[in-house]
Amino acid sequence: MPTTLPDWLVHIERQHPAGIELGLERVRAVAARLGLARPARRVMTIAGTNGKGSTVAFVDAIAREAGLRVGAYTSPHLLAYNERVRIDGRDADDGSLVEAFAVVEAARGDTPLTYFEFGTIAALWIFERAALDLAILEVGLGGRLDATNLVDADVAVVTTVDLDHQDWLGADREAIGAEKAGIARAWKPLVLGDDDPPASVLRHAYAIGASAIRAGSDFFFEQVDDTNWQWRELDYRLDLPLPALAAPVQLRNAAVAIAALRALDIDIADEVIARGVASAHLPGRLQRFVREGVEVFVDIGHNPQAARELASWLRKVPAAARTHAVYAALGDKDAASVVAAFEGLVDAWWLAGSVGAGARGIAVEVLAERLRDSPAAGGSRHVDPAAALAAASSAARPGDRVLVFGSFHAAEVALRTLQGAGSEAGAGGGV
Repeated sequence: MPTTLPDWLVHIERQHPAGIELGLERVRAVAARLGLARPARRVMTIAGTNGKGSTVAFVDAIAREAGLRVGAYTSPHLLAYNERVRIDGRDADDGSLVEAFAVVEAARGDTPLTYFEFGTIAALWIFERAALDLAILEVGLGGRLDATNLVDADVAVVTTVDLDHQDWLGADREAIGAEKAGIARAWKPLVLGDDDPPASVLRHAYAIGASAIRAGSDFFFEQVDDTNWQWRELDYRLDLPLPALAAPVQLRNAAVAIAALRALDIDIADEVIARGVASAHLPGRLQRFVREGVEVFVDIGHNPQAARELASWLRKVPAAARTHAVYAALGDKDAASVVAAFEGLVDAWWLAGSVGAGARGIAVEVLAERLRDSPAAGGSRHVDPAAALAAASSAARPGDRVLVFGSFHAAEVALRTLQGAGSEAGAGGGV
């Protein structure tokens, strides 16, 4: 048996080399052998194409400000696996994860588990022993057949529905929405972050008697000035400071988090919500550094919807001089549609390979070929994000801005490079 966390992670990955295999049969069987019950007194499950991680961060911060003991399960991680399992704002230590993995390994017998399934069961085992008031579970892929859907949520959240992972979830928003809506439970609240959610989501909610709570219909939000925004529903209004996660889309994520907590029917004072919104932080969401007068922003944005949000931010906050984009995509992403969102907003493109990301990674030549008819067609080519960032930083001048994005892998490489090169100047908030 492995004895260290790195050894366990290698072991788990080897157990199911196919990587992704949706379905609940395997996790149900192993969970039953472990006798897993509920991971907390209340459970919130959060799905969505984008905004899941940020919404988890807002729910977590507000609930902890309210004095609740909170566990958050998220994926993927940026710098260390421990980030995936957090209790009261602290990453799980290696010892807790190693113990949980050993328990799951002993229980699974000859039942194969994917990397994500193994980690999900381990997280639920840890949470069940932590006497939590609230467990927040971020869906890995889709919803209906995701391992997190093993647990019946008291409140389900679908942040957004857009095109991503079509090979697994379906070719359009209706099909994808049906998969994500599968986390809803009969007669329980389903909070929807889209103003115009797919009809498939609403049909499913109606069919099972779930109470759909919709942005733009049941709750509303708007920025008031440079430092404040407002959240409201019928007969209730909150005046709030802008989030530290400050990209425009983060108002929607914060608003969804507030709606979800109110749907849990937990009594939380207005000032507690305000403190939670202001304190929520998440790495890799327009995380800002300054290097020799050049602003460098790192964001995990990796699909067309996320790219449109990033482009909106670029328009709202123009650079003093030139904007450089370091882009490293995985092989299963619609790179051409991502780059198209930045038409007229980027002065120089720096393309990078992502072979270090594993099976889904691609060489920069493959990426460049996919972008041959795009605004990035003339971009310089680099073997990996570190080389591309180094080249872009060398070319940038004081007043320029560098945006690194395209995948969790690109963000991880950039953060390791930047955090090793000096202090962080501040943080924004991406998607």
